[in-house]
Amino acid sequence: MKTQQLMLPVILPGLLFLGALAGLYLGSLSFTEAMALDVIVGDLRFARVLIAILAGAALGMSGCLIQGVVRNPLAAPDLIGVSAGAGVAATALLLLFPQLSLHWLIPAAICGALATLWLLFRLLRNDALSPTRLVLTGVALSIWLSALTDWLLVSHPQQTNTALIWLTGSLWGRGWDQLWVLLPWFAVLLPVSLMLALRLDLLALGDDAAESLGAGVLNTHKTALLLAVALAAISVAVCGTLSFVGLIAPHLARLLAGGNHLRLLPAAAMIGGLLVLVADILGRTLAAPLELPAGVFTSLIGAPYFLFLLTRYRGW
Repeated sequence: MKTQQLMLPVILPGLLFLGALAGLYLGSLSFTEAMALDVIVGDLRFARVLIAILAGAALGMSGCLIQGVVRNPLAAPDLIGVSAGAGVAATALLLLFPQLSLHWLIPAAICGALATLWLLFRLLRNDALSPTRLVLTGVALSIWLSALTDWLLVSHPQQTNTALIWLTGSLWGRGWDQLWVLLPWFAVLLPVSLMLALRLDLLALGDDAAESLGAGVLNTHKTALLLAVALAAISVAVCGTLSFVGLIAPHLARLLAGGNHLRLLPAAAMIGGLLVLVADILGRTLAAPLELPAGVFTSLIGAPYFLFLLTRYRGW
């Protein structure tokens, strides 16, 4: 219990700080080479480390909000198709309107994610909370949207290389421009999400009990899902699809911080940020000077964990 109490205010921030230091130091370029310290760290790595932390934190909080609303431990933005929807919209923008500013990526991704969420619940109709239908419908929707993305890539071969690197969940080439696009959205969505913590705790008691305690169940559902979609979309818009972060981070956070969302949401954010940061460090050090997308490592870790959850879950 004492360890759990230290996790949120001390251990998790400490791990995140150590991960950030490792991210600044490690990479295919060493400080002994001709490039100056300020160029390697200031221009190439510092912004990239911050983007990895913010994008992972956004995915962690998004998964936590979705699981809190649907009360389904298998729900996550990439598993229900929201990330794929954001990816299709952002890919279409990159390929069809390459001259547009980066600032348009996030609104486009949010629109794609919202459209996917609307389509998902139209397909689920009144059975939205059934774990089986939610996961299977979300997976089918993700595959269909991935096919749509592939069609866009094939039909626009000139811009395919850039879009492919982005789609695999890579932080290669990300810098201050992407950070300034991401930061304002995250700065707004983070405190608004934390303001929902108490109402999400009440939802865990059941809809009737939450309504009687003044939680405003329907409004809480809508607000939390909109925030979850926006958080997933801003991450996808900047880093591409980082699979399973939105699934793993809330589960680990729940083990460490318990079910209180005022502690759970920050814990999920820090664990999500740490996961993406470590995945990015592995991607640019294991096969240096080549860089592997961070999304490869989140999938390698996340897919077995998802299968593990399937074997333990008895709520079908």
